[in-house]
Amino acid sequence: MFQKVTEASITRAIVGDFARWFNEYIISDVIIVGAGPSGLIAGRDLARTGSKTLIIESNNYIGGGFWVGGYFMNTVTFRAPSQEVLDELNIPYREAEKNLFIADGPTACSKLIAAACDAGVKILNLTKFDDVILRQGRVEGAVINWSPVSALPKAITCVDPIALESKAVVDATGHDAWVLRSLEKRKLLKIADFGPMDVCGSEDLLVEKTGEIFPGLYVTGMAVSTAYGIPRMGPTFGGMLLSGKKIATILKEKLLLPQAA
Repeated sequence: MFQKVTEASITRAIVGDFARWFNEYIISDVIIVGAGPSGLIAGRDLARTGSKTLIIESNNYIGGGFWVGGYFMNTVTFRAPSQEVLDELNIPYREAEKNLFIADGPTACSKLIAAACDAGVKILNLTKFDDVILRQGRVEGAVINWSPVSALPKAITCVDPIALESKAVVDATGHDAWVLRSLEKRKLLKIADFGPMDVCGSEDLLVEKTGEIFPGLYVTGMAVSTAYGIPRMGPTFGGMLLSGKKIATILKEKLLLPQAA
């Protein structure tokens, strides 16, 4: 049934292809840290206009909480008008009640991942953000390492990271806000923490506050809540999608990246 191929050929194909594209993305237009819904939609919107876009994800899977929704029940919710993004991505949904829409989490997440990849986004999963490159007061890239390194015993974790350069870095790491915290610990940035749940208040504020927070560093998705003390929104995803789309628009305009025809 299958044609004969050697084990060495398979290994060579994997190593060769990874090395080829990874070398190309050592310098990118935009590095997005976090492959949840906000990071994926931002990456998709950037890449589809020709911007060289790299997403870094610490997990071995892509999509964050978009897979499972709330309480491990994989129905995900969207408040109007965010269902327009579902239409754009051909994600099936139905109206649960007026202005509230529901979709199957695995279906929605897989379609968003596919849309980002089809647009040309490159993804480094199992890759942990370690630090930023900071030159003359501006973020100009990310320092990364393999995620498993942080799980090793301290006696054997002397594994130096590597650095990737970019015109901008986007923190899309959710409530953890890892990129923002790397500046906060050096007293270069002061961030708040997300507040108690308030869906209606949260989503509007989250989209409103999405943007540049430090020269060269942008924030989107739930990291915005942590940055500005905005209430948490729980298992609804419209704000995250619209925040991701907004940050892509800001980056294209501010960095003079390619625009959609």
